[in-house]
Amino acid sequence: MTRTIDGMDARLIETDRGGVFVQTAGSGPAVLLLHGFPETGLMWRDVARLLQEDFTVVVADLPGYGASQCPADEDDHASMSKRSMALTLAEVMSRLGCERFAVVGHDRGGRVAYRMALDYPDRVTHIVALDIVPTAEVWERADARLALAFWPFCLLAQPAPLPERMILGAADAVVDNALGGWGSPADMFPPDVRDAYIAALSDPAHVHAICEEYRAAASIDRDHDAVDRRAGKTIACPLLALWSGQGALAEWYSDAGGPMGLWRQWAELAAGEATDGGHFFPEEYPAETAQRIKAFLSD
Repeated sequence: MTRTIDGMDARLIETDRGGVFVQTAGSGPAVLLLHGFPETGLMWRDVARLLQEDFTVVVADLPGYGASQCPADEDDHASMSKRSMALTLAEVMSRLGCERFAVVGHDRGGRVAYRMALDYPDRVTHIVALDIVPTAEVWERADARLALAFWPFCLLAQPAPLPERMILGAADAVVDNALGGWGSPADMFPPDVRDAYIAALSDPAHVHAICEEYRAAASIDRDHDAVDRRAGKTIACPLLALWSGQGALAEWYSDAGGPMGLWRQWAELAAGEATDGGHFFPEEYPAETAQRIKAFLSD
């Protein structure tokens, strides 16, 4: 059974590319919250409660993740590309009556968020990207540090079925490595939350879709970014980037002016800073994260 967020209405929204599991609450301007790997929308359980005081909050499981359905495979991994996921989620927001909305994305969700802002500039009002830099920038600067520290980038992008079989054979080890090894203390995740993340990596169809998403990030997503960059296309809406002050992003990109040096090449109105906590700082410091998001969206 899917672990839901207390106080939120949960349902499956049908789209042309499969159903998307969403949880909604609150009133006011709409904000879409997108999770990363190996999480589900459950990661927003505390942040969502704080945001719904001022906003209509929509928490979505990314297509192919959690309780959302898995799109059919395409040879070039396009069905799990960030462009396809952005299209699906834009349809979800339309079906919820939200024609204009802000997007907050952590990790993989952050990559979908900035693609939504690029592809739907008339609909996305603000974007918050948590602990990422653009996909094209990651791969262009990839080195041994990336391969060792961000192993999902490389391992899950390998051809099927190797990564699928590895995850399905040790879903608990994958989740424990992430929750305990990416800068946030493992004991801050309640047992039921850890169990929910493990359960989300226990279905073969969803694990395959997740690997397809990583394969897309290593190929077609990079192509989409490259086309936009050559065309001089940038994110028009305000963008807030937050990243772990003790993580890799705080150190790796100093030659480019740090994460903000990279984001300012992609967004006309970019601001940001490092935060306390590890990679999972929205779960580690939900009140501080929600406050930063509120201030940015209300500006």
